Amino acid sequence: MTAADSVPDSRRHWRGGIYFEDFAAGVTWRHRLTRTVTQMDNMLFSNMTMNPQPLHVDRHFCETETEWGQPLMNSLFTLGLMIGVAVNDLTNGTTIANLGMTETRFPNPLFEGDTVSCTTEVLGKRESKSRPNAGIVEFHHRAFKQDGKLVAETRRQAFILKRPAT
Repeated sequence: MTAADSVPDSRRHWRGGIYFEDFAAGVTWRHRLTRTVTQMDNMLFSNMTMNPQPLHVDRHFCETETEWGQPLMNSLFTLGLMIGVAVNDLTNGTTIANLGMTETRFPNPLFEGDTVSCTTEVLGKRESKSRPNAGIVEFHHRAFKQDGKLVAETRRQAFILKRPAT
């Protein structure tokens, strides 16, 4: 399902996010946003994070010394993009904080010029023990490139607001 099909606007946060009560285990969203990744994305992200790894920033090195023959997209950029794509559909305005990520994998390479699409599955949720206005939702995010190959996935636990009392 797409996020637009799941929860009516009248039940969403005014910024578009879904409240804790409306997440259901087993539901998977196919996100509407896609993104073609560029050399500039790779260079900016690698430089902003002080990562001089030639696998990301040195085309000649990649062409002559790696099996890939071209720069790989920085995996942490890919992780951030994958989670970021989900924000407008699911958590804009309703996330209090990310609590953690586990089982993060990058099973296939992502290169400049590839187009990324993403899905998010709700694995489960539980009430917060410390805050009555929030709960914890566990997501399984996946990113695919244009040929359908999985390029990234992670399980993410997020602190999500409950719907305010009216």
